[in-house]
Amino acid sequence: MPSTGAACRIRVRMTARAIDEPHRASSPLELLFDLTFVVAVAAVTAQFAHHIADGHALAGLVPFLQVFFAVWWAWMNFTWFASSYDTDDVPYRLLTMVQMAGVLILAAGVPAAADHSDYRAVAIGYLVMRTALVAQWLRASAEDPAGRRTAHRYALGIIVAQAAWILWLVSAEAGALPSAAQVPCFAALAVLELAVPRWAERTSPTAWHPHHIAERYGLFTIILFGESVLAASNAVARGLDEADVSRRLVVIAGSGLVLLFALWWLYFLAPAGSGLNDRRHLSYRWGYGHYGIFASLAALGAGLDVAVEQTAHDLKASPLAICYAVAIPTALFVLLLWTVHMPILGTSILHPAVALCGTAAILLLPAAAAQTGVVTVVASITAICVAMTALTLIRNRDASPERDTLVADAPQLSAPPTAQGT
Repeated sequence: MPSTGAACRIRVRMTARAIDEPHRASSPLELLFDLTFVVAVAAVTAQFAHHIADGHALAGLVPFLQVFFAVWWAWMNFTWFASSYDTDDVPYRLLTMVQMAGVLILAAGVPAAADHSDYRAVAIGYLVMRTALVAQWLRASAEDPAGRRTAHRYALGIIVAQAAWILWLVSAEAGALPSAAQVPCFAALAVLELAVPRWAERTSPTAWHPHHIAERYGLFTIILFGESVLAASNAVARGLDEADVSRRLVVIAGSGLVLLFALWWLYFLAPAGSGLNDRRHLSYRWGYGHYGIFASLAALGAGLDVAVEQTAHDLKASPLAICYAVAIPTALFVLLLWTVHMPILGTSILHPAVALCGTAAILLLPAAAAQTGVVTVVASITAICVAMTALTLIRNRDASPERDTLVADAPQLSAPPTAQGT
């Protein structure tokens, strides 16, 4: 099996990689793959920001969650497969590049999906991605006898799920599926997608690498933070083009940046790789729960974009709606960090009182938006998050947990428990 830094080979046997492989880190191909998702996430965030600014945040929420699920699940499928079967040879690279093309087609279809519930381009992008992914699983089944049944189940499950999505789309386009039933059917198909890994791995679990998975999730988290920074900076640029620099613009832009710094600090307080190794049975909760963490960061980027833009323009959205567009994603991120991310670490880093009191205060602040204004509310939300981060750091200053980096030197790992991972 070639190492991460090895030169690409024409063809190698696709067998499961060792879960205790030292120095396992993201490959250049995986980093290139992530860049295609920068485009997709930016498109989803921009569309949701437009809905918020136009005063239609609630109407735009369901399309945002639907399209973001498609983006997140496509990334998930590739990430967990690569952790187990990345051969980095020519066939693997070519099939991965086909998946990248599918992501870009999906990204091109985001505006139509978000504004008009037109999922044709998204479906085509998914069909391209899933075709390549099924080919990867079929190759794994042919070349890795130990994981053949699991690989066959994955391939079959993906084919069935993709066929169901196409049937859903065709039925909706033909008018055979009532509009009131489209969202419940989407939710049912999403549950079907989430059930495929659970069903496939009942035969035998795939050999995913805990430190590699932790790094991949950390990198995608950073991409989402970057999207929030980009959304806010674009709003600042638009404001500077049309008006002079105002105190309100400086305060809200600075507050948004500090808010992202505080949330980033909370997420990366401790390494997740060792926790995933020791608690592989929690991998589904951790892996699937990150949908909410990632979606909240993307929604926060949209909210900050609108909050900055309102300093230079009169928007249709009310101050209350704009403040909640920042407060709700922030509170949701903190709550999910406490309930989904922290348990995998095996230690109570974020104290429950800090998490619960902090989120309650964040959600109460927008009620004062009509009196104090958006700038004051956003600055106050930032102050609370900074205080939460500071209290958490003070509480854990004597613990000195082992520091992790995005490229981690994986220690010798213990054998996985019998419980199966994602």
